[in-house]
Amino acid sequence: MKRFIIEFGLGMDFHGQDVNKAAQKAVKDAVSRSCLCGLHEILELDLNRDVFINVTVAVSRPDEVDASAVAACLPIGRVTVKAVSGGMNVPGLYLTQFGDRDDSIEAAMAVIEVGIK
Repeated sequence: MKRFIIEFGLGMDFHGQDVNKAAQKAVKDAVSRSCLCGLHEILELDLNRDVFINVTVAVSRPDEVDASAVAACLPIGRVTVKAVSGGMNVPGLYLTQFGDRDDSIEAAMAVIEVGIK
């Protein structure tokens, strides 16, 4: 695979301390700054068959990441997701009516590598 683009994203779950929500927001943040029209219009690639996407999400509890839910945030390509230890957990507000388990904010970082063969 030859990498075509690398993009970074940041996502937070302010209430609920859910690493999946934070990871999904980080992936959506990265995707929101990318348009891969050249893959289709210039290279004439099949965006589902010929495009490979490697996603790495860094969160405080990587064992809780649902890779298929994170992959579902990407509309094209053959997607692989790897969760690693990282991200950030900082004090926020503890409001039970929002589903909080404690007063922390879960922050995630995502790196998306789009490649072609």
